[in-house]
Amino acid sequence: MSKRKRKSGDIQPMDANEGATANEEDMLEEATDSLPPEGTDTPEALEADEETLEFEEEVVLEGLSAELERVRAEGQEYLDGWQRSRAEFANYRKRVERENQESHKRAAGDVLCRYLGVIDDLELALRERPQEGDAAVWAEGIEIIHQKLLGLLQAEGVEPIQAHGEIFDPNYHEALSHEESSDHEEGQVIEVIRQGYVLGERVLRPALVRVAK
Repeated sequence: MSKRKRKSGDIQPMDANEGATANEEDMLEEATDSLPPEGTDTPEALEADEETLEFEEEVVLEGLSAELERVRAEGQEYLDGWQRSRAEFANYRKRVERENQESHKRAAGDVLCRYLGVIDDLELALRERPQEGDAAVWAEGIEIIHQKLLGLLQAEGVEPIQAHGEIFDPNYHEALSHEESSDHEEGQVIEVIRQGYVLGERVLRPALVRVAK
C-alpha cells in the first residue's frame, strides 16, 4: 500500500499530551498575569507591615522610657547623696568653728583671769586714795593704770558683773555674808567686796558680795 504524502496545507492531528501541556501553560500564564506587579504589596501585606512597624516602635519606646526612668532615678540618688554630703560638711564646718571659738574664749578667759588680781590690788589702793600733795599725784597715776587695764579687758569682751543693789543671783554672785539691813529688801546686795567679771556667757569670776536678809 502506498503511503499518502502530507502537504503543507494539511491539518495535522494534535497529540493528547501536547494539548494538555498547552492548556496548562495558558492557565499558568493567566494566573501570572493576574498577580500584582513585582515590588507592589497587597493591602493585607501593607497592613501587616504597618502593624509590625507599630509593634517595633512600641517596643523601642518602652525600652527608651525604662532607660530614661532608670537614669532619672540614678540622677536623683546622686543628687540626694550630694545634698546630704553638702549638709553634713556645712554642719561639720559650723561645729568646728563653734568649737574653735569656744576654745579661744576658754584660753583667753584663762589668761585674762590672771589680770583680775592686779585690778583688785589697784582698786584696793584707790579706795583710800589721798586727795592732796604728792600722794594725790601718785594716786592719779594708779587710776590711769587701772583704767587702761579695764580698757584692755573690755576690748577682749570682758565685762564687770552688775551687783550693787541687785537681787542676789547665785549664777553671778557669791555671798560673803547675810546681814540685817533696814535700807535694803531681803536678798538685795548691800555691798560688793570684790568685783566679778564675765566673758560673753562665761563667768570668769563671780562678784563677792554682802546680802541683806
